[in-house]
Amino acid sequence: MADELFVTPRLAALYDPLDPDRGDLDPYVRLAEQFGARRVLDIGCGTGVFALLLAKRGIEVIGVDPAQASVDVARAKPGADRVRWICGDAASLPPLRADLVTMTANVAQEIVDPGAWQATLRAAHAALRPGGRLVFETRDPARRAWEEWNRPTSHRVTEVPGAGPVEHWVDLTEVAGPLVSFRWTYVFATEGEVLTSDSTLRFRERQEVAADLTAAGFAASEVRDAPDRPGREFVFIARRPDPARRR
Repeated sequence: MADELFVTPRLAALYDPLDPDRGDLDPYVRLAEQFGARRVLDIGCGTGVFALLLAKRGIEVIGVDPAQASVDVARAKPGADRVRWICGDAASLPPLRADLVTMTANVAQEIVDPGAWQATLRAAHAALRPGGRLVFETRDPARRAWEEWNRPTSHRVTEVPGAGPVEHWVDLTEVAGPLVSFRWTYVFATEGEVLTSDSTLRFRERQEVAADLTAAGFAASEVRDAPDRPGREFVFIARRPDPARRR
């Protein structure tokens, strides 16, 4: 199940205005260029920001997301006709022979069920051509990022076109082992309406992720630092083995 933030149309429409700086996507664009990717599958494409960045560069992009409201926002954007949008999960995709599969931002951590996580990794493996790569990020649990998820540090009021002032903040609700839950609150000042969105992320250890990738059929993964959050996140780059290269 996707969070209310992604499935409720009014909240999905807020996603981009409340987070306009997507400099975190620049390293993914550079990786696509570094690997010479011509076809990219973006798992958890959301409102399509990253998919459209790639499409503008002439890359063929397939964006898949289970939240219809978010996909609808993506489809309404300029240039959206350059991307193939799919509302669903990665496990239901046809063979794609993609050069690169991506899961940006919180996508990997939002897949909290171990079975669903393994199914997603297997689907990414199946979607790649031999020699293709999977790239995603996940926060380092040792940095305990959730300790900063509270109203005093997150409270903002943002003027949103068509919605007026929107007050928003996050509150930590539970830490249960590797699962961290929190609630976003949105107050629409004009109408006095209050909407909330509950989320849970799974914080996986580096060795755990590496083992999961191996179990899904990927070759030994490379782990890099996240340029926008140095020392706080792991960026995994895993390759689907190419039997032809062993001959």
